[in-house]
Order: sequence, then structure tokens, then C-alpha cells
Amino acid sequence: MLLSKQEQIQATALRLFVADGFHGTPTAKIAAEAGVANGTLFYHYKTKDDLVVALYNKIQDEHAANLQTIINQNDFISIKFRNIFIHSVNWALGNRDKFYYIQQFKFSPHLSQVSAETLEQHTIGYSAFIAEGIRKKLLKQQPVSLIISMFNGHVYGVYQYLISNDFDPSEKEKIINDGYEMLWDMLKYM
Repeated sequence: MLLSKQEQIQATALRLFVADGFHGTPTAKIAAEAGVANGTLFYHYKTKDDLVVALYNKIQDEHAANLQTIINQNDFISIKFRNIFIHSVNWALGNRDKFYYIQQFKFSPHLSQVSAETLEQHTIGYSAFIAEGIRKKLLKQQPVSLIISMFNGHVYGVYQYLISNDFDPSEKEKIINDGYEMLWDMLKYM
């Protein structure tokens, strides 16, 4: 598959930002390794910060769209929650550089450059049913954003545990399911 110049820049930037960090990756290196001129990079992204933010948004949009494909609106809240958790952990395991990039970005000053509306769009696929679960007293009476933060932190923790150990596929599946059960026990309404 032939990538466009913009896709080449994004793929190269992702690889280099994950390997060397935002500050350790000059735009000249991105352009050179992507096989494009500096001017081409700056044609697509006015600044390196614009590239960092655009890449984050692209990855988040991709993940959000991917989640939409597995959400069945007729499922009970706990089933939706389980499916999204399991899918998110498996997505992270299958997209390690992208998942690492998201984490790296969230702990950087670049996060402040993403509007609240855009951040909300990244979670729109599951924030609505979390709000519904809170209203129906199926989930603890806490802010949606707190439950999303707890959910994301749990995904990250299970992911880190899995990549730090050598498990066979059945062990991985059990750990992911057990991780979900712990999360659900923590967040379900009593």
C-alpha cells in the first residue's frame, strides 16, 4: 500500500516520537526518514507542535471509530463496559506504538493544546452509556470523567502487566477478564 506524503510523515513521526520523545525528535529527522523535504512537512503541519497534536488526534479518532464498531446499543451496560475494556486492552497490545504515544502525549504539555470538545469526541462512544449507567444507578454516582479516567487507568495497568510478563494466549485472556471484573467491582453501583 502506497502512503501519501502526509501518511509517511505521520508514520515516521510516530515511530521517532515513541523512540526518542517529542523534544528528542527534530522535524528535519522526521522529514528525512519519511523521504520528504522539510518544506513538505511544514506544508502539512505549520509547527512540530501541530504535528504532535494532529498525530494524537488521528490515533484517538481511529481508536474511537474502532470502538464504535463493537458497541451494540442493545447490550446491557456491563456487557458494553466489558466489551470496550477487553477491546481496548487488545487494541493497546496490537498497537503498542500508538498506545504508548497516547500515554506519552497525555503526560506532556501538548495535551493543553487539544480543545475540551475534541477530548470529549475521543470518548463520545462510551461516555454516553457511562452517563446512562450512572443515571440508572448501575454505576457509582461519580462524574463521567472520573469513571473514564479510572477505566483508562485500568486498561493501562492491565496492558503494562501483560507486556511485562510472558503469558500464553489463554493466560492473557484470563488476566484481561479478571482485570475487567476488578474494574467492574470497583465501579458498579452497590
